Amino acid sequence: MSMLIYVIIVVIDVLVVMDILKGSKDMEKKVLWIVAVIFLPVLGPILYYVIGRK
Repeated sequence: MSMLIYVIIVVIDVLVVMDILKGSKDMEKKVLWIVAVIFLPVLGPILYYVIGRK
């Protein structure tokens, strides 16, 4: 069961990173969001969709 949770988190993180890279923000903001998503794998995507997206 825990392996499934890890796989789901990794898939969500990859999708969020792809969304960040497709966005229209400047490169510094993209890099900062990607670092946040990588170092905070559960909280990072939540923060990005609440704060980072317009």
